[in-house]
Amino acid sequence: MRDVEHSILFVPDYRVHHQAPYGLSIPEATELKRQLEELLRLGFIKPSNSPWGAPVLFARKADGTLRLCIDYRGLNRYTVKNSYPMPRSNELFDRLAGNRFFTKIDLRSGYHQIRVAATDQPKTAFRSRFGHYEFTVMPFGLTNAPATFRRAMNDIFRDISEQYVLVYLDDILVYSRTLKEHLRHLRDVLDRLRRHGFYAKRSKCRFAQHKVDFLGHYVSDQGLHMDDAKITAIAEWPAPTSAKQLRSFLGLTSYYSNFIRGYARYSYVLTSTLLRRTHPGLGHPSTRTPSAPSRRR
Repeated sequence: MRDVEHSILFVPDYRVHHQAPYGLSIPEATELKRQLEELLRLGFIKPSNSPWGAPVLFARKADGTLRLCIDYRGLNRYTVKNSYPMPRSNELFDRLAGNRFFTKIDLRSGYHQIRVAATDQPKTAFRSRFGHYEFTVMPFGLTNAPATFRRAMNDIFRDISEQYVLVYLDDILVYSRTLKEHLRHLRDVLDRLRRHGFYAKRSKCRFAQHKVDFLGHYVSDQGLHMDDAKITAIAEWPAPTSAKQLRSFLGLTSYYSNFIRGYARYSYVLTSTLLRRTHPGLGHPSTRTPSAPSRRR
């Protein structure tokens, strides 16, 4: 039984936000209609007469399919922010040393497994050319959704967290030193999810592996490794020519700073350049892109 609901609390001076739908291409409109029908069938949305109304848009996934997104910036502006602590990925990885067996569990549409409090469902309303709807379950894009999901996972795994299970939002990693131990740990984790009404997507789970991908890294009995695709992306990143491009590059590289030799020196120069809001001057040797990272920490 899921004990956590998502609530949306407003700041005192909030105003109801509604916005006209964004324009969509014909393929996007076709996909929107299909996804709305599926969400209605599953009971994840329902018709709405709420004064709130966010627009919808699409983002393209890595596999080329379209992901439905709701632009909740107007709603988030008036939402009281939840300061529930989120784990730091580098601290999670430190727990994995010495383990040989790993299982990665991917929850099926994880956010959609948590209900929105009935009184707050009208606030999630969105507008489209096919009608006005609101969510009954927690949608992506709400400012406090990660905190709510983190609290739900914490309630389930609090007493075993970082003993043999790591949780980062809807990514769950079970780790053990021996296969016998791993089967016992895995049975416990799956039983807890079942008792609390959470479901995994079997096709995306990896059971009792010696190497799995987790939070943009490869975890194995040999240690922590960078994803080869991320190494290529950093090595082949074009030289930034604007503050926005430089900020994007620093965001990617900082996540893998432990793998990049001399990263602190490079990032200091680049960050200082960004803060001064001057031309990056990337032709100077001291501000060139960091050298390609090593694969292993």
